[in-house]
Amino acid sequence: MKTLIIAPHIDDEVLGCSAFLTEDSFVLYCGVQDREVISAEGRLEELEAVRKKTGFDYHILKDTKENEYDLFLLLNHFEACLHDLKPEQVLIPHPSYNQDHRTVYEASFTALRPHDEIPFTKKVLVYEQPHTFFWRRKRFSPNYFIEIDINFKVYLYELMKSQVRPFRSPEHLRMMAVLRGGQSNMEYAEAYEILRWID
Repeated sequence: MKTLIIAPHIDDEVLGCSAFLTEDSFVLYCGVQDREVISAEGRLEELEAVRKKTGFDYHILKDTKENEYDLFLLLNHFEACLHDLKPEQVLIPHPSYNQDHRTVYEASFTALRPHDEIPFTKKVLVYEQPHTFFWRRKRFSPNYFIEIDINFKVYLYELMKSQVRPFRSPEHLRMMAVLRGGQSNMEYAEAYEILRWID
């Protein structure tokens, strides 16, 4: 696989890096459980609807629990995934106020370290999401931008009906895409922060 996307939850891949959701990408989800608004089975159905429109492949970790992710358990999974896939680039979530995102970021950062026993990934990007933008725990400094079809991104997001909420509404996605597009001389864009980039 060319691109590995590490997603704390089902929906993070659409909110943060829809531009990379293609047949060349693999999404590693850190877990899925029943929620008050929707069951785990229902969330998987929403995920499958998005996958059919984009073509990416994925795997969901089975021995983890949302809101209680264990750093060392995730680290072992991430390192194993890097060994198996040897991706050209890896996308990881910004360490926001969300405890799951912080744990996933730290485990990803460690797994991607230069190490003799871990395949070296030349490109590592951090992706943002609405909650990263609106309530920042740590500064997000975008320095890489990709033009997107905002209507398609919103369409994918709305396929995950249970996850569409006021604080990350389709209108917010559009506004963020306009802002990032303005920063990069494009109409609509997604923004990323480069942690490592080697051609």
